[in-house]
Amino acid sequence: MTSTTTASSHNLLTDNPELYEARFPDPGRLAGRWAEDCLRRHGAGPRVLDMGCGTGRDAAHLHSAGRTVTGADLSEAMLTHARTHHRGPEYVRADLRGFDLGRNAFDAVVCLDSALLYCHTNALLDAFLSSCRRAVAPAGLLVAEMRNGAHFLGRTGLLDIPRVDEFAWQGTAYRSTTTLTVDRTAQLLRRTRVWTADDGSEPVEQRSAWRLLFPQELRHLLAAHGFEVLELHDGPGPRTDPPWHEGLPPGRTADADRLHVVARLVRPS
Repeated sequence: MTSTTTASSHNLLTDNPELYEARFPDPGRLAGRWAEDCLRRHGAGPRVLDMGCGTGRDAAHLHSAGRTVTGADLSEAMLTHARTHHRGPEYVRADLRGFDLGRNAFDAVVCLDSALLYCHTNALLDAFLSSCRRAVAPAGLLVAEMRNGAHFLGRTGLLDIPRVDEFAWQGTAYRSTTTLTVDRTAQLLRRTRVWTADDGSEPVEQRSAWRLLFPQELRHLLAAHGFEVLELHDGPGPRTDPPWHEGLPPGRTADADRLHVVARLVRPS
């Protein structure tokens, strides 16, 4: 392999849902259990929108917990996989950066695994939160989990250093070389990742980015859109080390690499 194909509009993992689930296995449905725990502790009603549902694993877990779940994603590949492999919820195509799935149609919106951070600009963040405000009933919840912008303050050892990861699936070995950089002007965490495989395919370079949100900034944005923050902390959560498990209370700090928020709509639109 001597050349690199740039495919910034595609993503090897998200374009191949089975490969995604092989790379990020969650047999215990940890993310779904954490979300259900948040919903239950704060008395959410049964109607849940899983925005950015991906392969549908978390949506299906919430459905199995007795909730009426709609999973929404922009990727047709993910939605097709979800409808086949994680049945129960209704799956629809929608863009979290601005959606309308009905006014007061849900008792909670769940947005996991940094999906919210694909809103790169203030205008897109406003569009997402305005959509959530329209979608949830009065006193409804927003439950989100994402990277924590504050974690990157001063931690330059996390940046500009290629990191290699490998895994195998169906007899093929995959290798990724990932470099993270911070675009301070745009307030984005940018990722360049080069995938190689031992099946003779060409290397693929992929570029993506997440908005870096800071805890107090997120609190302000939520308040501006009518949400009262009930929890805002760095763990424990489904992607922390050590991870969350049933019975663990929410933390009180917001310094580690994940940020978890539960907010209630107190000023409906």
